[in-house]
Amino acid sequence: MDLEHGKCWDSSKDSWKTILILAYQSLGVVYGDLGISPLYVYKSTFAEDIQHSNTNEEIFGALSFVFWTLTLVPLFKYVFIVLRADDNGEGGTFALYSSICRHAKVSLLPNRQAADEALSTYKLEQPPEKNSSRVKMYLEKHKFLHTALLILVLLGTCMVIGDGLLTPAISVFSAVSGLEFFMSKEHHQYAVIPITCFIIVCLFALQHYGTHRVGFLFAPVVLIWLLCISALGLYNIIHWNSHVYQALSPYYMFKFLKKTRKRGWMSLGGILLCITGSEAMFADLGHFSYAAIQIAFTFLVYPALILAYMGQAAYLSKHHETNYQISFFVSVPESVRWPVLVVAILASIVGSQAIISGTFSIINQSQSLGCFPRVKVVHTSDKIHGQIYIPEINWVLMILCIAVTIGFRDTKHIGNASGLAVMTVMLVTTCLTALVIILCWHKPPILALCFLLFFGSIELLYFSASLTKFREGAWLPILLALFLTTIMFVWHYATIKKYEFDLHNKVSLEWLLALGPSLGIARVPGIGLVFTDLTSGIPANFSRFVTNLPAFHRILVFVCVKSVPVPHVPPAERYLVGRVGPAAHRSYRCIVRYGYRDVHQDVDSFESELVDRLADFICYDWYKTDRTNLYTDDAVTSRSNESTSDGRLAVIGTVSLSGAPAYEIEETLQPANVSGGFTSVESVTDVIEMEPVRAVQRRVRFAIDDQSDTDAQSEINLQSQQELEDLFAAQQAGTAFILGHSHVRAKQGSSLLKRLAINFGYNFLRRNCRGPDVALKVPPVSLLEVGMVYVV
Repeated sequence: MDLEHGKCWDSSKDSWKTILILAYQSLGVVYGDLGISPLYVYKSTFAEDIQHSNTNEEIFGALSFVFWTLTLVPLFKYVFIVLRADDNGEGGTFALYSSICRHAKVSLLPNRQAADEALSTYKLEQPPEKNSSRVKMYLEKHKFLHTALLILVLLGTCMVIGDGLLTPAISVFSAVSGLEFFMSKEHHQYAVIPITCFIIVCLFALQHYGTHRVGFLFAPVVLIWLLCISALGLYNIIHWNSHVYQALSPYYMFKFLKKTRKRGWMSLGGILLCITGSEAMFADLGHFSYAAIQIAFTFLVYPALILAYMGQAAYLSKHHETNYQISFFVSVPESVRWPVLVVAILASIVGSQAIISGTFSIINQSQSLGCFPRVKVVHTSDKIHGQIYIPEINWVLMILCIAVTIGFRDTKHIGNASGLAVMTVMLVTTCLTALVIILCWHKPPILALCFLLFFGSIELLYFSASLTKFREGAWLPILLALFLTTIMFVWHYATIKKYEFDLHNKVSLEWLLALGPSLGIARVPGIGLVFTDLTSGIPANFSRFVTNLPAFHRILVFVCVKSVPVPHVPPAERYLVGRVGPAAHRSYRCIVRYGYRDVHQDVDSFESELVDRLADFICYDWYKTDRTNLYTDDAVTSRSNESTSDGRLAVIGTVSLSGAPAYEIEETLQPANVSGGFTSVESVTDVIEMEPVRAVQRRVRFAIDDQSDTDAQSEINLQSQQELEDLFAAQQAGTAFILGHSHVRAKQGSSLLKRLAINFGYNFLRRNCRGPDVALKVPPVSLLEVGMVYVV
């Protein structure tokens, strides 16, 4: 499923029909939030800091700022530059981070392997240069920069989550505010808040059905809305002020700031709302294509927004005294206000839906990379990849969104909060893209510096204006970001420390092989799946299990479910399987790899899928032994007695063994290099060797008796058949899932901050989040939990 999703658009890349269809579909998913911004931009800009005067310098200056901001940030920065920094077609903050991690050794993922670099999706834009850039060497050398980079990514992620609760509030509230034209001021004051809260509750209550059920309505609604605001804009320009186009000149920005000075600078916090939703173009890139998003924005969304803002400015330039405050619906002709109000409410719901779905997606990515407590992820569509629903996050967002609506009660305060969140995400994207230009595209650092200074200065101008509104609502995203960043960093820090503890306390292969009847250890029927984060060695929780219960299963599998810094891992490359000890011991290691956008519950039964991959590996392994038999007459003996195998793994795909070559990966394990600080863990130094097993007959000369050759081959077939029978018999006997139930505490002598983070923060999160058995879909009757105390 993942593989098809990743390549489904590539085959039709040259088809204009396909691109235009994708561009149309992207309207509902990508541009809902950006398209509804005319509802509240001018209203937030003129809310307090500046007033609309008879000279029109304020409104024309605001229009000039809006035009150039829309042109420079969404059009130039995102459409022409940032969208090209995709990660195998995926976009977003984590896509940039994973690209950087693949090109420079700055990742903090604990159980990295050289085998991961053999994935087909682990591609590099250009081959690494022999002479690494100074920026790359500096980044890799200073470990604190790895942590700083992670915190920057987490900060951007937290601001996206904050935007997920602020966007529904401001968009729905702004749309419902149009009712002020149809009821008295007293009635409007008491009606807007309840109606907004009711729509928000309905919006979040319908999330568990998935967007695919009503998604076909999204694109038409946004298309109708964009055509509607374009028509209204043209009408207002022609009817009220056909010379409004002159305000597009940058000269009006200068006049605006010259007249308004500090108050004008502070009002930029409202103008920046015109680019809310721009990040969605990049974040949702994986659902569409670069060309589709580029065409939709350049030829439809961008002109529609410019016409809408020009039309409002044209109307306001001739109306300086109105009975209502400046808002979008003032410029709408009275005869069409009701239809426009209905379309605006529908468009605001679509825009809110897009950001809510994006919030679910980015939390799932954070969880995959070990940066967020485990939550339940529900895949709402079997056909459309990436449509997920997270119940806990959904209800928390709904409660917070209603609290924001009731607490702030106006678009000014909500807009201040939303603006700061949006600009923080854009600043993070600018910084990460500058690193991508150097590390991934291998461009001169001066080019990245120019990109950073040009777009960074624009965004810092708006960011500084947002900060001045700290007491008028901007405190909310800062508080939320600090809270979420602390949670995510503590969880990631404790996860790293647990891995280091496991790494130091793992037991040797010889200890496992020595277990037998002589020590009172029994092998019971069935399959035992021992889950661990280690990619080599025997985990300490298994030794604790055997110490307390002197028995383990006839078929023993050490399973490591890990995430790799790629968006998707094709199913055919997901499983790395190898032996632990000799074949007669019936012990195996299986590493299951997922990308940060993969949903882990993508197989009906993890147990049956794993058994199938083990059977494929057994066939491949004995087939390889049979091939070796062409050169030596002692192959069966060596296979039965060898006790290497904790370092030799094979990629076992989901296709038949004869259909595609299997790959053998050899990893040379060396002593762990674990640092005391919060830095990356390089537990194994891997040497990778990939050799496709080719079904090509080679002419060789050897002197082996035909009879002995036939006997050896029969013996191989017999042992292979026996091992497969043992596997399927064990499957019939039942499978036990052995998981560690951990309690973590800080070691003596730790700082007060570390003790608070580990003893209270992490353990509280661990007790109140989903267990690993939920993420792995473990049946409760088959679960065995082994208590472990981690002293870190």
